[in-house]
Amino acid sequence: MDPFLRKEKRLTSSCPIEARKGALEVLLALCDAGHTTYFAGGCVRDRLLSAAPTEYDIATAAKPEEIRKIFPKAKSVGEAFGVMLVRQNNIIYDVATFRTDGEYKDHRHPTNVTFTDAEHDAQRRDFTINGLFEDPVDEKVIDFVGGQDDLDARIIRAIGDPHQRFADDHLRMLRAVRFAANFSFSIEAETADAIRKHAPHLSGVSKERIGGELRRMFTHQNRGVAAWELQYLGLDVQILGEKSILTAPTRVGRLPATADFPTALAAWIIDRHTSEADLQTIARQWRDHLLLSNREYTALQEILTLHTTLSAWETLGIAKKKRLASADRFPSTLAILQAEDRPMFVFVKQAIAKLLKTGLAPNPLVTGDDLIAIGIPSTPAIGTILEGVYDAQLEGGISTKEEALALSRLIASDILGDKGP
Repeated sequence: MDPFLRKEKRLTSSCPIEARKGALEVLLALCDAGHTTYFAGGCVRDRLLSAAPTEYDIATAAKPEEIRKIFPKAKSVGEAFGVMLVRQNNIIYDVATFRTDGEYKDHRHPTNVTFTDAEHDAQRRDFTINGLFEDPVDEKVIDFVGGQDDLDARIIRAIGDPHQRFADDHLRMLRAVRFAANFSFSIEAETADAIRKHAPHLSGVSKERIGGELRRMFTHQNRGVAAWELQYLGLDVQILGEKSILTAPTRVGRLPATADFPTALAAWIIDRHTSEADLQTIARQWRDHLLLSNREYTALQEILTLHTTLSAWETLGIAKKKRLASADRFPSTLAILQAEDRPMFVFVKQAIAKLLKTGLAPNPLVTGDDLIAIGIPSTPAIGTILEGVYDAQLEGGISTKEEALALSRLIASDILGDKGP
């Protein structure tokens, strides 16, 4: 997608056939009007990698005003840069005029562009595998930058001078890592050297953009490769606000493919820090550096807390084990345990199977209203009493409401003394 459209909501299709059909209709309308037009970028790359694109970017010789003549309802989202949105079959397509870019003073957007042809347009793009065009009419790929060779060699290579590519837009360094990890490619030597040199400049990129790239990396099954590349290239310093380390992110790499973003972050924190470290303090620092949402941060906190508790599994009583195993984020914690200590993971799984026979999280036998009804004052002590009674229920010491009420009276008497029932 063109960088000018990153904040523009687009209607897409999850069906590759529908997505290509609509894109082809837009392309043919532009071609029929006499404008050279191609599919561009990621959709071409993905098809050559035997994937089925669901998003198509279209590059054309048509100027914005010419695009609007053919598609009167086209929406301008960057007309000065030749970028239009065209709706076809209820799908929104990015249609961009071939261009060369002026100076990137803000290291994100060019100050100006010059409309040009496809060959020059390819030279402004980031990596050779993203600089390809496809002519679907003649069924051929147009390659001005050696992208097909790099796809075959499984290489991420900057187009032109890699130092200039990263100076123009510092976020391209993270994109290089994401592409390399997701496609299981290597980063070409000169491109990697340029990333190492420009890594400190990542501090100038907004935390929102950095966090977005990291989410895309760490929700992919090759997240372990991404974590290693970020460390190896020194990008972790600016991303996380920590010194760069070369400790292998083994937990991250061994997570199941379906692991979500908070789980991957928790695994990376544990990979990078010793057991003596204050993981919650580190989590707060990462929240600020990555602009984590409240939901992501809460999940991260819970996973780290559960992981610490799980490390003492064999010392826990039945009630604490059941509370731990029934926590919302326990599956994430168990996934990390499986990644770091498989024998212990199997042991815990077997223990949980036994606990399931008596219920991990049964409904409490009594409520606060029940305690008030038998004369226990409505004070904060009620919470303590309920917790003690529920622990006894989880342990199997009580099994009826009558037994729970009797135990409640005993606990209340110990806590409240003469103020008890």
